[in-house]
Amino acid sequence: MDLKQLILDCKKKEPKAQEQLYRLFSSKMFSICLKYSRNYVEAQDNLQDGFLLLFSKIDQFDFKGSFEGWAKRLFINFILYQYRKVTLIEVVNNNIPDDVEVEVDIDEDVPLDYLLKLIQELPDRYRLVFNLYVLDGYTHKEIAEMLEISVGTSKSNLARAKMILKEKIEQAYSQNKSYFIK
Repeated sequence: MDLKQLILDCKKKEPKAQEQLYRLFSSKMFSICLKYSRNYVEAQDNLQDGFLLLFSKIDQFDFKGSFEGWAKRLFINFILYQYRKVTLIEVVNNNIPDDVEVEVDIDEDVPLDYLLKLIQELPDRYRLVFNLYVLDGYTHKEIAEMLEISVGTSKSNLARAKMILKEKIEQAYSQNKSYFIK
């Protein structure tokens, strides 16, 4: 069955089609949930709730763009809404210049699982901005609109997230260089 037919069947609320669509996209959507969630269990919850939302809004998909892109945006917006609902994202300035660039100066590669763990440990406001900007390519203007913060706060939160990650990676590297060597 092709994707278009599968989506049409999901619009008719056919359970087998929904199961197939879930199986087809669950791993991709779970990777998004992992990036934006605090931990694995929260990511699992966000995956399930995100698919419930996807199936309730699938009638809004109009076949003009990529279904995967539409689903990805729906999941990201859903997770961001969860954070806005639970806690107000603080307006933090930290006196970090808007144009600051933080580089991690380590020659060896950082293992992906370790980097994901560090990103998940970031405070919500930093993790969300970092993921949206660095991993998903949103602009600071788009991030500001999505998170209901200023562009300056988005830039400041990104710089702070990068500095925290840099410090943690450098600290771990100095304590256990063998972990970073493949």
